[in-house]
Amino acid sequence: MDTHKQRPEFIYTYASIPEERSLCQLELRTLFGTDLESTGFNLLKSNVCIDPSRSPYVKERIEIQFEGNNLDAIVKQVSQVTLNGDTFKVIGVKTNDRRPIEKIQYKEQREIEKEVGSGVQGVVDVHKPDRVFGIVTLAGRWYFGEYRKNRTVWLQRVKKPRGYSMALPTRVARAVANIAVPIPLQGITAIDPCCGIGTVLVEALSMGIDIVGREINPLVARGARENLAYYDLEGKVTLGSIADITEHYDVAIVDMPYNLVSKISPKEQLSLLQHARRIASRVVIISIEDIDDMITNAGFTIIDYGVANKGSFSRYIMLCV
Repeated sequence: MDTHKQRPEFIYTYASIPEERSLCQLELRTLFGTDLESTGFNLLKSNVCIDPSRSPYVKERIEIQFEGNNLDAIVKQVSQVTLNGDTFKVIGVKTNDRRPIEKIQYKEQREIEKEVGSGVQGVVDVHKPDRVFGIVTLAGRWYFGEYRKNRTVWLQRVKKPRGYSMALPTRVARAVANIAVPIPLQGITAIDPCCGIGTVLVEALSMGIDIVGREINPLVARGARENLAYYDLEGKVTLGSIADITEHYDVAIVDMPYNLVSKISPKEQLSLLQHARRIASRVVIISIEDIDDMITNAGFTIIDYGVANKGSFSRYIMLCV
């Protein structure tokens, strides 16, 4: 049956480099509350509304207005689109779940855009349209609706004024912030108690997450404040140890200190995790080594995890409660 959607539903496409596919899957599982591995394709259908620009892996989103078993069904329905004088453009989404031999090629994609666009009552503007619509196929059906593309805003913050050799890559930091706070509602508080130069803080604050930072090294803490100020982000970075924190937060993000650049004993690592357990209900832990037993000894349960690789270097991202 061909239907006009009453309840908002969305189709998202996503992509990641192979080294970060595991982290991508973890972020999307957290954001959308579903296991994506079973689909086998880089697109998903969900009633969860998320701005594509929030994720470093989501590419685009279609808010479903019409669906049908074939393109003809879509063409008949799009005449109902109300433009109120706005110009428009139709984009054929390249990502789909067709077999490789059935993949839509460039010429066919343009023809699909033209065919669907012909059904819309309005003026086409392929360069600067007032509104953009998308058309995509999934599971043998076609879907049409408002189209929104990821603006990749995080790319503007890859090179910060103050850097640190072992800081998280910006893309990874943004994914970690989303895993920590998938729904940044008012009243949800977060802390990065070992915030370094503030890579996670910058990305979290840019998405409206209520987060504060803490750093034991005064020079590094000053660098974090400079980075926040450079991007006009209002965030608090206090100086001191996690052991001195008395407040309680909904979530903490703990990027474990690495012995590659700083000396920290297993006892100190365990103490750090125990304090994280004390100050937060939910914790995202990042480590370059297997510390599962230590995490368990600190009182946590690992409920999900992902890995981000770079050559022989791996970061393990664990969501714990």
